[in-house]
Formats: sequence, C-alpha cells, structure tokens
Amino acid sequence: MDTNSEITYSQDCPSRTVLSVLANKWSLYILGMLGQNDRPLRFTELRRHIGGVTQKSLTQALRNLERDGLVSRTVYPTIPPRVEYALTSLGHEAEALTTAIADWSKTNAARVHAARGAYDARTG
Repeated sequence: MDTNSEITYSQDCPSRTVLSVLANKWSLYILGMLGQNDRPLRFTELRRHIGGVTQKSLTQALRNLERDGLVSRTVYPTIPPRVEYALTSLGHEAEALTTAIADWSKTNAARVHAARGAYDARTG
C-alpha cells in the first residue's frame, strides 16, 4: 500500500471528516437537488422535493454543508425572513460525484436487490 493510501485510511486523516459529510444520505440528496435546479432553493422546497427527510435532519445536513463550503445560505430581510440555499463552486464539484453515485444506483438497483434476495434466501 502506498503512503497516500495509508494516510487516507488513517483515523487521523482530515479527509475523513469531509467524507463523513458527503456520505450522509441527506447531503447526497441536497447536493443533487440543488444541482438539478437553475436557481437557489428555499428550505421548504428542498424538504418537499426530498421525500422522507425530517426538518431536523435537513437543517443539520444544510448546516454541515454550509460549514464545509459546499452550500451557501442567503437570508433576505423580509417578513418572514426568506432563506435560500445554493451550491458553491466547491459544492458543484461535489455534486458531480453525487450525480455519478445516483446514476450508478439507478443503473444497478435491480442487481443489488437481486443480490440481497439471494443472500437472504441463503441465510434466512
């Protein structure tokens, strides 16, 4: 194993914290949804389009993505305040990865489900 691989898998590698944010399923969906649109989205729009996400989970994922510089949050001084979320340039790069994962998942979902069924039949 080369030195870079050893560092990447090390418990102390800084990339682990980044990977943990990207590996969050809600982060993947948020990046994908923001990437699909030509405009920023409001919280309620994101929640409506991402089935099954709770308000708490969406809020936490958005905060993590904003903290990591992948999503920008803009607050407009209206009553009530309007808040919009958009991908940053770094977020667009990450979104390309999430799109590749989503495409792979769609292409291979039937094969994965068949493998699960076969496994469950053997071990069940």
